[in-house]
Amino acid sequence: MNRLRQMFADAADPVLSVYFCAGHPSSDSTVPTVEALAAAGVKMIEIGIPFSDPMADGPVIQDAATKALHGGMTLRRLFAQLEGIRERVDIPLLLMGYLNPIMQFGFENFCRRCRECGIDGAIVPDLPYDEYMASYKAVADAYGLHMVMLVTPETDEERIRLIDRNTDGFIYMVSSAGTTGAQNDFDAQRTYFDRIAAMNLRNPRMIGFGISNRATYEAAVSHAAGAIVGSKFVSLLDEMASPSEAVEALLAALRR
Repeated sequence: MNRLRQMFADAADPVLSVYFCAGHPSSDSTVPTVEALAAAGVKMIEIGIPFSDPMADGPVIQDAATKALHGGMTLRRLFAQLEGIRERVDIPLLLMGYLNPIMQFGFENFCRRCRECGIDGAIVPDLPYDEYMASYKAVADAYGLHMVMLVTPETDEERIRLIDRNTDGFIYMVSSAGTTGAQNDFDAQRTYFDRIAAMNLRNPRMIGFGISNRATYEAAVSHAAGAIVGSKFVSLLDEMASPSEAVEALLAALRR
């Protein structure tokens, strides 16, 4: 059983997944951040590939990506940093980024390097499902790379069921049809959360975008297998002196 499936099968509590941008806040902080998150008990990590036009991301992640690019972070450099990461970290690791830098790197080469570094999956927000099925799924499957697809409140039931049938790992439920960024509560999203939960999908569901405090975290984990936190943690990486302190502050924020 692969790491993603094993993690969800073994999880006795809601799964906390954390996103951060590779190369932020410094060019050499990627691996220390991964290690700090894993040591604190985070169950899954999404490592962002910085891109100059991150259309699904709000200002916090856009700023982090800009800083990372100015610091010299590239996909090639990221893979070099991740070599040997499996000697120290055993939780699921995913890369999250846009199609442009992945295509410049070469999709099959990307999948190959993911396998060599022990990356379990990839999330590509601007990769349409139909294009994934026609041009990318066979290659990703050949390298054992789980391509995680996003659904939103506007995604119809037929498309959600197709995604559930043809992907593995988990389904990324975007909390609202906007960009990433902190929200105070999810009161308006509960009907959407309930609708997807009632579909009894094969894959676990993770809810992301806007989770920054106890109210949004608890709303997410009460409707899915777990929650994904991004912008809040990225902000804390700028505010705190070390990745460990940023992780500690994040966990405290989700509890109060």
